[in-house]
Amino acid sequence: MKAKNLEPTKTYTKKVGDTSKIIKHLEWMKNQGYKQSTIIRRHSALCGLLKLNADLDNPESVKTVIANQDKWKASQKQVVVFAYDLYAKQYGYTWQRPWYEAVRELPFIPQEREIDDLIAGVQKEIGLLLLIAKETGARAGEIYDLLWTDIDFEARTLSLRAEKNSNPRRFTMSKKLQNMLEYYPKTTERIFNRYKNLQNLRCTFERQRKRLSFKLCNPRLNQIKIHTIRHWKGTTEYDKTKDILHVMQILGHKNIKNTLLYTQLITVGEDKGFICKIAKTPAEAVTLIEDGFEEHTSFDNGNVKLFRKRKT
Repeated sequence: MKAKNLEPTKTYTKKVGDTSKIIKHLEWMKNQGYKQSTIIRRHSALCGLLKLNADLDNPESVKTVIANQDKWKASQKQVVVFAYDLYAKQYGYTWQRPWYEAVRELPFIPQEREIDDLIAGVQKEIGLLLLIAKETGARAGEIYDLLWTDIDFEARTLSLRAEKNSNPRRFTMSKKLQNMLEYYPKTTERIFNRYKNLQNLRCTFERQRKRLSFKLCNPRLNQIKIHTIRHWKGTTEYDKTKDILHVMQILGHKNIKNTLLYTQLITVGEDKGFICKIAKTPAEAVTLIEDGFEEHTSFDNGNVKLFRKRKT
């Protein structure tokens, strides 16, 4: 990341104050090996403090400004504290870091048809990203970093490199995802190279999501983030298999405590039942598996197989 890409415009600089030390701090973070997405979030947090008239050279001023933000959740205050704490350490400022304990909330889980509405309604490139998220449960950064060399069209697999100290994973792609990737332009090393950073990609998605939510008269769509689809994937995989280790492997978690969240997200209430299909040939079985059906039983000496998929 180049410093000129991080530097605010002249208008913004006048509004929030001198950002030269912030820019130097971001360059220092880059040299220390911090990820670009982390640097961008820290940039936003520190410039936000300036906008609130905090004096970044005075830790007590920063502490007071953060404490006075009554509309901020504890988790948001925690993020800003961590951003300033690293800034203070680099410039040698001493302060007693305030402690805000984030309250973990159960995430919003959309319906599958709502995710499908998004995939179909946004532009092709964002739709491709959302379909990858739906099939793999990958984090936004893992998808953004995908290279064409991570796709094996012959074996029909997609490989994810680890992010946030998780495990790398490999997935079998659906025929739909394979077709979308095959017809997508391959002019750059990275699949989503059109976007200069992850934040730019997120903003593009949010604009398209807002328009589609209005068009379909469904405000719930605005609650769906890329990471929301990861939560949906973990929940549905646990609902189908009741195998927490399977879900842990799918999501790449190293600590099963992170995976146990998905045991709490199963919808309590009336079972919606299953959609059942019969396959008499291997080709029919392949088609059903690609559509999300799972083999349930077989009869007629194994010549006829029964597949099922939960209703959504």
